[in-house]
Amino acid sequence: MTQELSFQKFIEQSDLLEEFKYDFNEKAELRHIETQGPFVFNYYKNVPERNSKRYHALGHLLEQYIYELLEKVCQLQKVYISPEADKEPRSFFFMSEKAFTNHHSPLLILLQDHGVFRAGQWSQRAIVHHGLQHGSQIPCIQMALQAHYDVIVLNPNDNFVDLKIEKEWKGLSTQKIESSSLKMVEIESFFSLQKPLQCIPKRCSNTPEEYMTYVWDYFISKTEGKDVAFIAHGYGGLVFMDLLVRRKSEVMSKVYAVALIDSQHHVRHQLGSDIQLLAWIKHHCREWVTSPKPLNKPAVTVLKKEFPMVSAGTEKYDLAPSSSLQSIFKYFKKALRAKTNSNSSHVPIVTRSSTKI
Repeated sequence: MTQELSFQKFIEQSDLLEEFKYDFNEKAELRHIETQGPFVFNYYKNVPERNSKRYHALGHLLEQYIYELLEKVCQLQKVYISPEADKEPRSFFFMSEKAFTNHHSPLLILLQDHGVFRAGQWSQRAIVHHGLQHGSQIPCIQMALQAHYDVIVLNPNDNFVDLKIEKEWKGLSTQKIESSSLKMVEIESFFSLQKPLQCIPKRCSNTPEEYMTYVWDYFISKTEGKDVAFIAHGYGGLVFMDLLVRRKSEVMSKVYAVALIDSQHHVRHQLGSDIQLLAWIKHHCREWVTSPKPLNKPAVTVLKKEFPMVSAGTEKYDLAPSSSLQSIFKYFKKALRAKTNSNSSHVPIVTRSSTKI
């Protein structure tokens, strides 16, 4: 990362420098700026609760930092949902500049797991312990842009705003506190915020499912002539299947491939016995699962047999998205070629006899 976008400079602006003397090195790994060691969870000896709150504060810093990387490094645009409700708490997503206007490029949509993961993250834990190359979605986004995809980076877990946390965070970010003792009081105040006390749901984003449906209805479905692909990790797979059931005909006609990674969907409960949907997922979905087998080798399980399943090339859940990335893009390329050839074979050939009146 450039000096202007260094994580340490980002931390300095938050007045949490004493708590987090860390930055990402040239390999995009989080390291202590003095010892070069990895992140240490037990910063406070024998005080697990305080260490946990410190880790949550780090997560908030990473969340905001990655948002900035999406805009400044990946050159994505931030789009708020519910544009008419500009005075209410609302969520957003990121997209490449011509995602809705360039009809010649396929559109890739990233849908992460459920939890603290915000836009641009596959796994916060993987970012902390393995670096941005493994835990963030940035390598996937860059790979997609280089392959001439347009990209939408969703933020399905951004469902509520906690007014108390927002107020404390803004205070820490803007105040320059000279007294170290007073500064520690402010930091303690931020760390003491554990349970949301003043939560307000964000419009059209109470749940990941509601968020996904809204973005589909008001943005993705309005793109004409776009070939759409999804990468969905963990609970993101369940969210995609929910969308498929809710918007059956639209999704089946626009989406040409779905790469699921250790998906938490349940075909029987979500799709039931719908023959059309079962046939569609069989031909348009593939799942990469954690497995001791080499990448892309068949990995059939007893519980799931609805569509092809292959190894993600790792047994670690947090690393499955980054490990399977190359294989997923090869799958997309093959699926898009098959779709293009199928469309071409259905174009009627105009002959001289057929033009006669």
